[in-house]
Amino acid sequence: QVQLVESGGGLVQPGGSLRLSCATSGFTFSVYAMSWYRQAPGKERELVARIGTSGSTNYADSMKGRFTISRDNAKNTVYLQMNSLKPEDTAVYYCKAALNMRYYWGQGTQVTVSS
Repeated sequence: QVQLVESGGGLVQPGGSLRLSCATSGFTFSVYAMSWYRQAPGKERELVARIGTSGSTNYADSMKGRFTISRDNAKNTVYLQMNSLKPEDTAVYYCKAALNMRYYWGQGTQVTVSS
């Protein structure tokens, strides 16, 4: 049974930091590219960051320099370190595993940036 479980979300003040985790099971984590997406109310889901099986990373322009994606293949977990958070970062954050045309999604974790 495939599972992706996000954690680490919450309420943080502008300028603060959060570290999201996505613990996975039920598939061979190391051969899947892992991504973080987010969806704000009334908006479409958008890519935040992606990390390939080799560790190569890609970021959406608005996250570059503030967010860092990483993975630990020994723990089957992908992380998203978010710094200098802004109110516009408020969204539900989802992790996604992808291999060719096969995709798995987590259930999401809420991040709220507000004073």
